Amino acid sequence: MFASIPSAVVVGAEGRPVSVDVHVAGGLPGFTMVGLPDTSVRESRDRGRAAVESSGLTWPGKKITVNLAPSGQRKKGAGLDLAIAVAVLVADQQIPREAVAGLAFVGELGLDGSLRPVPGVAPMVGALGDLDVVVPVESALEAHVAAGGAVRLVQHLAELVAVLTGAMPWPDHDDAARAVPADPLPLPDLADVHGQPLARQVLELSAAGGHHTLLVGPPGAGKTMLASRLAGLLPPLSKRQAIEATMVHSAAGVPLPPGGLIQRPPYRAPHHSISMPALVGGGSHGVRPGDVSLAHGGVLFLDEVAEFSPSVLDGLRQPLESGVSIVDRSESHAVLPAEFLLVAAMNPCPCGGGAPGDCVCGDAAIHRYARRMSGPLLDRFDLRVNVHRPAVDELLDAQPGESSAAVAVRVAAARDLALARQGGLNRSLKGHELDEFAAIDGAAKAVLRAEIERGRLSARGYHRIRRVARTIADLRTVAGTASVGAGAGAGAGSGDPGEAITVADVEMALHLRARIGGEARGRAA
Repeated sequence: MFASIPSAVVVGAEGRPVSVDVHVAGGLPGFTMVGLPDTSVRESRDRGRAAVESSGLTWPGKKITVNLAPSGQRKKGAGLDLAIAVAVLVADQQIPREAVAGLAFVGELGLDGSLRPVPGVAPMVGALGDLDVVVPVESALEAHVAAGGAVRLVQHLAELVAVLTGAMPWPDHDDAARAVPADPLPLPDLADVHGQPLARQVLELSAAGGHHTLLVGPPGAGKTMLASRLAGLLPPLSKRQAIEATMVHSAAGVPLPPGGLIQRPPYRAPHHSISMPALVGGGSHGVRPGDVSLAHGGVLFLDEVAEFSPSVLDGLRQPLESGVSIVDRSESHAVLPAEFLLVAAMNPCPCGGGAPGDCVCGDAAIHRYARRMSGPLLDRFDLRVNVHRPAVDELLDAQPGESSAAVAVRVAAARDLALARQGGLNRSLKGHELDEFAAIDGAAKAVLRAEIERGRLSARGYHRIRRVARTIADLRTVAGTASVGAGAGAGAGSGDPGEAITVADVEMALHLRARIGGEARGRAA
């Protein structure tokens, strides 16, 4: 007899439907699986046999052939276990064929017949369209996020077979499975930062325009403290970003927040020993999302960026430009979302610098240290700021700074202004859009011309300066609107182009793009 059961696998952060076809016939007992299964899928034979027998059912002592279609796509993971076991039981006539009509199955089987969750349930369920899907109870949150049909939750294979044979109705595990846990921990507040007015301004610009930022300063200056508060300045994710981020986190096996859907901008801070596949995606056993995708819609913070492998850092260049991470392997191709805000921090030199005259590094050591980041990657940072240790009075002053909530209001208003004007953030403005939405006058062009002629600004840097200047002008518009009592968000979303870019805006953007370490000394030489 023959049976065909729908299921799915994950490639990168995308679910792909799989048809589990099973043929059970007379002859010598055996089990053959075709359709490019990997080792974990092949092992489903033993897990399925033990689970079926532990559930009080009979594993067919016949010739069993399993085909995983489409046969040209590599299948990975244990998520096909349940579909294979159900297909075998249907083909052996232990489960009525009509009972599985319109149902898909995703889940791993334990040897005792229990159903266990697998990574990537959300994209797998999303790939199954409007089919009703059967998943383990622990996968309820992920399944409900992407399901087009009904979600059926079961705890054990015996329970599922009892339902399909009409011995009992579908169990009601939904309330317990979707119980909302405690509220997530609050994000760090910018009010904890004392002093650092320039660095605070840089964070606001970075959040408002989506500009990548490099913080350079001695140990203890507050670089990590500042960077960890950037995510709290960003508005909630859009519907598209929320769904994409949820799919990525589900595929990577990262627990989802209460409610299932990721709405808060993610924050990722990998260690400097991270490998290229762990950062941009990939791996030897399938394509897994990397940190650039896990930070989609949020912030990727690279602390002590000069300690990262230079080849790993250069892997960021393509995602920074395109907003996606493309991973190609001999048997798979995946395009992973990677629209993130990059913030990096580093010391000014190998010894860390510190008070004037304390540095013991020579010019060669400083130059070598700074060159651990390639010029093309360094050029992609719109904002490069020297962060100094706060003054004693600022550090000991008990007066808190402006809170993240207050700054976030201005950031949201500036973003709304940009979205109404050009349909995207300022960091995404292209060449022809800059002329339309970020035009500069002759005086500003003269300032930029001088920088380009001195070799301090590349063509990419020239465009980035204009984008930052546009954000500076937008924040000035927002601040001016608030100052007249109309509210920080007044006018946002109305199509108002905002204030014109001035020479002062361009000069400020240049000031916030300082040269660092060996780069600065190399230019001076």
